Amino acid sequence: MKKIQKVEDIINSTYLSPGKMIYCGGNAATPQVLLKQIIKDESIKNIEILSILLLGDIKDIFSKKVCDRLTHRVIFSGPFSRKALNEGYASYQLMHLSDIPNQIKNYLKPDIVLMTVSGPDNGGNYSYGTTVEGIQAAVDTVKAKGGIVIAERNTQMPFVLGTTIHESQIDFLIDTDYALPISPVHKPDETAKKIGKLVAELYIDNGSTLQYGLGEVPEAVTDAIIDKGVKDIGIYTELFADAMRKLVISGIVTNKYQDVNFSTSTIFLSTDKKGYEWLNYNSSIQSRPCNITNNVLNIAKQHDMIAINSAIGVDLHGNIWADAMQGQQVYSGIGGQADFLRGSYQAKKGFGIIAMKSTTEKGVSKINNMCPAGITTTAIPADPVVIVTENGAFNPKGLNIAEHAVGIAHLAEPKSREMLLRYIYDSKAYYKPQIALKDKSPKGFIAYDEIF
Repeated sequence: MKKIQKVEDIINSTYLSPGKMIYCGGNAATPQVLLKQIIKDESIKNIEILSILLLGDIKDIFSKKVCDRLTHRVIFSGPFSRKALNEGYASYQLMHLSDIPNQIKNYLKPDIVLMTVSGPDNGGNYSYGTTVEGIQAAVDTVKAKGGIVIAERNTQMPFVLGTTIHESQIDFLIDTDYALPISPVHKPDETAKKIGKLVAELYIDNGSTLQYGLGEVPEAVTDAIIDKGVKDIGIYTELFADAMRKLVISGIVTNKYQDVNFSTSTIFLSTDKKGYEWLNYNSSIQSRPCNITNNVLNIAKQHDMIAINSAIGVDLHGNIWADAMQGQQVYSGIGGQADFLRGSYQAKKGFGIIAMKSTTEKGVSKINNMCPAGITTTAIPADPVVIVTENGAFNPKGLNIAEHAVGIAHLAEPKSREMLLRYIYDSKAYYKPQIALKDKSPKGFIAYDEIF
């Protein structure tokens, strides 16, 4: 390993020469100093950058000017990349999070890795910090083909225990010092609190293993778990956020029924510096690559696995979409939603849950009679996914398509519900929908007012 003093000594057109593919770490571990030099050095051109959610002070990496000289392959989009993706000067790389290492090793085969690390420890090992996902696979692939691994050692990056990289695998190291990107989360409003209470009351019990991400609803679920008095929770997730930290600190998370006595994740995000400091050498959590955390078979093995995710929309059959507002208009990415939905419902006493508000901030219903043409779905009607809104919870297991439609319609806000039920009643596409409509509370549906 060679330490470098000036970033331009390694981030230049000699090392990043035309035709090279780069795998770049993302989320809170986005190597901002390295990327800023790519933005600055206009001689760097005709390269490809493969990434997952680049964050930090690097938004110009997706500017039209920069994209004219390099190609982005974006696995998961964020605020900086959406415009580039949807205006055709960056490309969307469709992958389940679980499959990223496989595709890196066998299909994409990058030449260079850009990453952020912390360390070393006494064994000469560096932590991947807050992001592992596919970086370990990228490092292995690059080293096998004689490529180079370039790392920033950020003094503010925590040493997250678990997956590490030995110093012998790092070719160039540059020391940096800047604050990690934070992920602000709004406090749950009354609608989110109703959803959280429903999820906790119906599906989370002592010993449940949890996966969920960022947002109002996860925060509300966390508060509802605490209020319910649940004990001995396990955490097996792809994203470890502050809501989960709250459960660990409170003593609710013990991982009593896990094979290990720590929580497992592949990505870590916090709302403030204190959250990242808490991760440093903290033996209550460990990192793993995403082909381990998101492996459907591994998920299915977890004790009472409860996977809670959100979505942009759901249709009457149970198609669920989460990466786009409409066909060919990317908002985020496939991520690991399908991995956890399918793994969790195969676990003993497990549930895959989509928890979302019934309408957008503008009052548009998220419950639709049909999914948009060309949309990417993260779950199809045959996936027995539980759907929860502030109006109730719907479990499709054992139900036919007409019963699906009626139950899902009841998740919508009143005006949309009536329109959807009328559509079902008048449609010739469903077998005897009047039978499914005859009961005030349809099969599989539990109204919020029935519980609280």
